[in-house]
Amino acid sequence: MHHTQTNLIDIQNKIKEKITNLSYNNYNPKIIAVSKTFSEKDILPLLNYGHGEFGENKVQEALQKWGTLKENYKNVKLHMLGKLQTNKVKHAVEIFDYIHSLDNLKLAKKLAKEIREKNKKIKLFIQINLGDEKQKSGIEPSQLESFYQNCSALNLDIVGTMCIPPVDQDTKLYFKSLYQLNQKFNFQEISMGMTNDYLDAVEYKSTFLRVGTGIFGKRSN
Repeated sequence: MHHTQTNLIDIQNKIKEKITNLSYNNYNPKIIAVSKTFSEKDILPLLNYGHGEFGENKVQEALQKWGTLKENYKNVKLHMLGKLQTNKVKHAVEIFDYIHSLDNLKLAKKLAKEIREKNKKIKLFIQINLGDEKQKSGIEPSQLESFYQNCSALNLDIVGTMCIPPVDQDTKLYFKSLYQLNQKFNFQEISMGMTNDYLDAVEYKSTFLRVGTGIFGKRSN
């Protein structure tokens, strides 16, 4: 068995154990295998194993890697995880099924236009900057209500929120905050948790866990 398959199984087992210990019912988070910088050769073992959720950070890389793969593996759902520039929206709408990084109204308007023109169904997450970090994208929590209303007026399919907590801080505090925001707005999905903290994210019922290194190993670049 390929190492990516055994890594995925190990992560799935840890998640199941965590959920059992927490006594959560009807909760089955999805694991996004973050395949950015990895080649088709690295991805194929997971595809052949039947895994369907994959994440990329760059539109051009996704187009190059996933055009044919998505035709051959119909169960694949591709997630845009990185910052999306408005000039990349047209191509992003062509290849991605989910976009996790909606963070401004200009982007929302551009997405709405392209989604409508291409008659696509794309699920969107609003990225929240919980740590008020200047170098990170995302809207302030206090802006969520008005921003969500604007997105709804554009007929965008907002399914939940996403966050990337500050490094070297207690991620649980931020996961709890995002969980509470989601509850307030009755969103169905939460995108949080990565290789180092996905089990903490499970504690706060993240529905999409973004795991790259834990599955593929360390990146060379």
